[in-house]
Amino acid sequence: MVNKIEDSYPDGTCAADYADSSPKEVRRLIREEKITGETSGMCSEYAQANLVVLPKELAFDFLLFAAKNPKACPILEVTNDGDRYLSEIADHADIAKDIPQYCIYENGELTGRYTDVSAFWREDLVSFLIGCSFSFEGELLKADIPVRQIEEHCNVPMYKTNIPCKSAGVFHGNMVVSMRPIPYALVSKAVQVTGAMPKVHGAPVHIGDPKVIGIRDLAKPDFGDAVTIREGEVPVFWPCGVTPQAVVMASKPGFCITHAPGHMLVTDVKNINLKY
Repeated sequence: MVNKIEDSYPDGTCAADYADSSPKEVRRLIREEKITGETSGMCSEYAQANLVVLPKELAFDFLLFAAKNPKACPILEVTNDGDRYLSEIADHADIAKDIPQYCIYENGELTGRYTDVSAFWREDLVSFLIGCSFSFEGELLKADIPVRQIEEHCNVPMYKTNIPCKSAGVFHGNMVVSMRPIPYALVSKAVQVTGAMPKVHGAPVHIGDPKVIGIRDLAKPDFGDAVTIREGEVPVFWPCGVTPQAVVMASKPGFCITHAPGHMLVTDVKNINLKY
């Protein structure tokens, strides 16, 4: 049975209370396991990143998969094999400790959820840091576009779809999307704001009827939490960095570490530097 870790923050705070915090301070609290919760709304001016860690023998296949599927898997940094510390997007961040929650997959099966994966680290592991749609939420808020999961202090809803990714090597599967309800009159603006940030998934892949992309019930996300959709709002779907996890479950590599959905690495890269 996979262990369940409860989301927690110091002194009854929530993710949104860290909107103005520095990434370094948030990573310190995560490393000390004082924050184990989802990160939407934290360090609002800074980019967040998804994580995929694979054995070196599979690294080229995954890099090729990401190159073929840049909307779902926009690469921000790739480490050398065995290297736990980042050098480009987050100053000396420890990949094994600086994310609130991790998932470990063996042969495509989720076998554990952890706040620290240093005990599982191996010298042949290569880490891929992938852009995250949390990064454009600050830009949406600046444009007076609501972000429901921040308002409701929960995780963004994420759904498996029928949208196929382009296969590469051993990796294959369908795209996962995140959904944000947007007032009808603001949908065009939301597309413009996010379309200017392709390194963190860019523009939506679908707007409107979820059944068109294989989603049966918005109240039952595959990952994350359901959010309120109000009258006059339209469900808008963006490519999601949880796509690699769905691909890992479909492709069944022997070993893989990922972030837990919604629990990201907070980087030192400002969102404004990820725009066109």
